[in-house]
Amino acid sequence: MTTYKVLVCDGISEEGAKILKSSKKIEAVIKNKITREELLSIIGDFHALAVRSATKVDKEVIEKGVNLKVIGRAGIGVDNIDVPSATKRGIVVMNTPGGNTITTAEHTIALMMALTRHIPQATQSVKSGKWEKSKFMGRELYNKTLGIIGLGNIGSIVADRARGLKMNVIAYDPYLTEELAAKKGVELVSLDELYERSHYITIHVPLLEETKNMINKESIAKMKNGVYIINCARGGLVNEKDLYEALLSKKVAGAAFDVFEKEPVDPSNPLLTLDNFICTPHLGASTEEAQVNVSIAIAEQIVDYLERGVIVNAVNVPSLTSEELSFFEPFLKLNEGIGAFVPQILKGAIKNVQIEYSGDIAEKNTSVLTIAFLKGFFSKVMESGEVNYVNAPLIAKERGMNIAESKSTSIKDFNNLITVSVKTDKDTLTMMGTIFGREPRIVRINNFYVESVPEGHILMLYNYDKPGVIGNIGTTLGRLNINIGSMSWGRDKAGGTAISILHVDQPVDKTVLEEMSKLPNIISVNYIEI
Repeated sequence: MTTYKVLVCDGISEEGAKILKSSKKIEAVIKNKITREELLSIIGDFHALAVRSATKVDKEVIEKGVNLKVIGRAGIGVDNIDVPSATKRGIVVMNTPGGNTITTAEHTIALMMALTRHIPQATQSVKSGKWEKSKFMGRELYNKTLGIIGLGNIGSIVADRARGLKMNVIAYDPYLTEELAAKKGVELVSLDELYERSHYITIHVPLLEETKNMINKESIAKMKNGVYIINCARGGLVNEKDLYEALLSKKVAGAAFDVFEKEPVDPSNPLLTLDNFICTPHLGASTEEAQVNVSIAIAEQIVDYLERGVIVNAVNVPSLTSEELSFFEPFLKLNEGIGAFVPQILKGAIKNVQIEYSGDIAEKNTSVLTIAFLKGFFSKVMESGEVNYVNAPLIAKERGMNIAESKSTSIKDFNNLITVSVKTDKDTLTMMGTIFGREPRIVRINNFYVESVPEGHILMLYNYDKPGVIGNIGTTLGRLNINIGSMSWGRDKAGGTAISILHVDQPVDKTVLEEMSKLPNIISVNYIEI
């Protein structure tokens, strides 16, 4: 009988440990604390690795883990795991997306209450021998307006709890329809309106290029005087320097953070010197119930995979046999890439998605490819780690996204062609993709034929088809010290409009986009990160 060795780092609940130890096919080794050197020296002996957030499973660890079949993360985020390296090695990476949504939402509410009633400051005052009732005057949450940025799993629970406190709840989520927001008892508004109306603002979005520092000097200026800001999502969503200045001036009455741009937080961070700023050391998922739940879940998932080959809550592969996965792998990568591409260039809440499979691929069960599109799409819309091949269809259903598949065995330019047409309440978009060898390529965007690999750092420009445009683009990027890896151009007609797709070697910030948009004959500039 085959015996699998499972290494558990960062601690696991007793209930989770029992599940692993009860399996006759598994030998579990539990190390609550492990140094990087020890991990590197022993990981080659193990078939599975279970971690929380403390252990960093980078490329070196994965390469040393020559027998690894599965890495399990007891929690949502997989930021501490090099998922691409694991995928290249054929290692399944699993998480437990539902284990700590409630506890993170409750922590948001707890921080909002503590901030409003000055509980940490008042506690410290009493403990120092003082009795300063008048100094810590608070205010009621009742009938105040809470603005939620991002109405995903956690944001929706925050909204539900806030409505129970009789707060007025409004939200900004560009990927949610007004009808579904109304079912949650939430009024959907623009981001500027949310800033203008909210007494409290809480953020529940992933950290992406477009969301990084989204709360900054400019956005704070649009807010009510005396607003409160809470961040239990990701460090870097709030510009900490700008927030410090706003707290000093009392434009922002108070702020509460569970996450910081740099963790552990630098003791010299000026926010820590302010009385109207409170914080916790990333405790969003730190409740006994949540830790037990995620420990049980990841233990069961690892047992299911090692004993029966069942894949649950994988972030990098769907539930397929090894033979099926070998065939579908490049198509999965293609559809997931197109899915991630769409929300970065298309605005508005999605109404309908039509996916057509043409050629040889149409003879296969393509449902898993449609799920790959949804996973790629929602990975750019929701918080990191929340989306996988299991829950992506459910998320689409909850958000009222109508998905339709069609198939055609006829050949259309390529032996296999996938056509994705997306309609929102504001715009429409069509993208086509195929496989060259085993490499995915986007070959058409709306009316423009292109050739682009759906991964990495991508600049997409619409421009007028005039002489000198390409030269200006290259010169500008060279001046900004940004190297171009590959380029693709397409146009509707000579002298008409054109599209330029450039793969660059590093992330691009807003300054670069502003420089590019100022060039002659440039219509629009988008940055896509996949």
